[in-house]
Amino acid sequence: MDVRFNLLDNELAGKFGKRFASAALVLEQSPLPKATRELVSLRASQINGCGFCTDMHTKDATAAGESRQRLHLVAAWREATVFTEAERAALAFTEEGTRLADHHHGVSDETWSRVREHYDDDQLAALIALVALINAANRMNVIVRTPAGSYQPGMFAEFVR
Repeated sequence: MDVRFNLLDNELAGKFGKRFASAALVLEQSPLPKATRELVSLRASQINGCGFCTDMHTKDATAAGESRQRLHLVAAWREATVFTEAERAALAFTEEGTRLADHHHGVSDETWSRVREHYDDDQLAALIALVALINAANRMNVIVRTPAGSYQPGMFAEFVR
């Protein structure tokens, strides 16, 4: 697959990308656990068919110490016993927040209640922002057909400076 448009080579897209990366940095500094952030990002990327982001979040999660078993089971999290109740609530929230067109009212009251049981206000704010951010990243990469496979953990570190 050939990339249609290199977002990193365009001045306007580069400016936007820096601000986008700064928003991601805010979430990295949030109290939402790193493992949860990576699982959420991976699941949304799987749903949206974003190979680049699936590759990136699998590799970032692995670099952060996430187990291969848990990463392999993200797509089947409902049937897997390796996720905490808090992670399961976050994954349900991610799916409903990603598949908005499939849910007339977005995130269900049941899922919202489950998330509120496990996350405080700051963690919830980070979770909401993360679902929005990863969905935007997925859409940009899918639109331009950014290929998967070449991502290396930390390769965008200098981009946020």
